[in-house]
Amino acid sequence: MKITVITVGKLKEKYLKMAIDEYSKRLSRYCKLTIIEVMDEKTPEQMSISQEMIVKNKEGERILKHIKDNAYVITLAIKGNMLSSEQLAQHLNHLGVERNSNIVFIIGGSIGLSDEVMARSNYNVSFSKMTFPHQLMRVILLEQVYRSFRINMGEPYHK
Repeated sequence: MKITVITVGKLKEKYLKMAIDEYSKRLSRYCKLTIIEVMDEKTPEQMSISQEMIVKNKEGERILKHIKDNAYVITLAIKGNMLSSEQLAQHLNHLGVERNSNIVFIIGGSIGLSDEVMARSNYNVSFSKMTFPHQLMRVILLEQVYRSFRINMGEPYHK
């Protein structure tokens, strides 16, 4: 299975980079993982709705350039489906059985994803009703993908 994570913005914090490296190493046993960072737009504090749309659209164009036609796209969105770890594992396993082995996860920037990216999405998932920094979501996502593979392989995992 090929897992691609497309994310807006560069990761700067060393401790987050170390966590990403650790989960990337762990995931290498189960899948081919690629992480693509697209440039984020500057977002002033007081933005109008039209300015927000412009920012989302620019970031969205950068994201969409990296998605192949045969990819199954899962967007991380606050209004997405809330799943347990077991349900995410089951969903990923089901995709593998259906031969959808090219899975792309998308983590948007600080103001979310464009309508075009959401329209390209096959499935929306929410990790919480809370808002998390998008840099931290990379770590949380990779941990949950790793946990999903462990569950699907019948291997022990921390409950």
